[in-house]
Amino acid sequence: MEFGALTSGFLIGLREGVEAALIVAIVLAYVVRTGNGRHIPKIWIGAGSAAILSVVLGLLIFRTVGSFEPPYEQLFEGSAMLLAAVVVTWMLFWMRRQSINLKGALQAAIDRVLSEGTAWGLAVVAFTAVIREGIETALFLAGQATSTASGAPSVAMGAVIGLAGAGVIGWGFYRGSRAIDLRRFFRWTGIALVFIAAGLLSTAVHEFLEVAEIAGVPVIGSQTAFDISGLLSQDEGIGQFLAAIFGYTSRPEVLTLAVHVTYVVAILALYLRPVRPAPPAPRPDPVVA
Repeated sequence: MEFGALTSGFLIGLREGVEAALIVAIVLAYVVRTGNGRHIPKIWIGAGSAAILSVVLGLLIFRTVGSFEPPYEQLFEGSAMLLAAVVVTWMLFWMRRQSINLKGALQAAIDRVLSEGTAWGLAVVAFTAVIREGIETALFLAGQATSTASGAPSVAMGAVIGLAGAGVIGWGFYRGSRAIDLRRFFRWTGIALVFIAAGLLSTAVHEFLEVAEIAGVPVIGSQTAFDISGLLSQDEGIGQFLAAIFGYTSRPEVLTLAVHVTYVVAILALYLRPVRPAPPAPRPDPVVA
């Protein structure tokens, strides 16, 4: 089992799992605080259903990995990695903006559901929040699995460990622990995900270049930019570790290298900008239903 792939799966599972666990913890805590604790089972039904559906989706995607013959294999893997990079980029900026008002937005949704007298709507609130994170995680892990030599097992194992850690963090948050600075946690894991997504995107470009080569279609920038395999090979040691996490290659094509560098510079610049909070949603007074 490759440690680099294990680490990448762990980072993805931890980051996405903490987001989902944080949302569920906020919903549970607010329901208890407003005297609606009897509806907690409904919240767990919603969150649990979303988690199960996410696992099923992930298994279906993982079973598909490696089931094609060239050039469809490269086309599928490139598409999976491209989709994963797009999804994680969207998720980073969505969470970056929403995190400032996340607690208030969730509480507003809960108040609205309870004021309408539909307590089962709490299950929908939890389901919607968790399924979004679950789908993102499944797509991101599938993209990462296709980009590593050891494939799905190492990435999946890392994700399981990361999700377990996320569960502990979510429980601590629910119990009132402030041992973890969540804003700093999301900021630094977000930066790590930018580099992981850059690796997925550039590896997707590499796969598409292979498809073009098989089809005999010339592509500008398909030539090798440089080869530093003698210094830091992507096939062993530290280079293999970096390749599994960040998509490092010691023999990048010109186009692959350009895409990687451009993505990192542009997305990091946007991600590190000061953010304006999303407008708070109107909310009714808390009610007991």
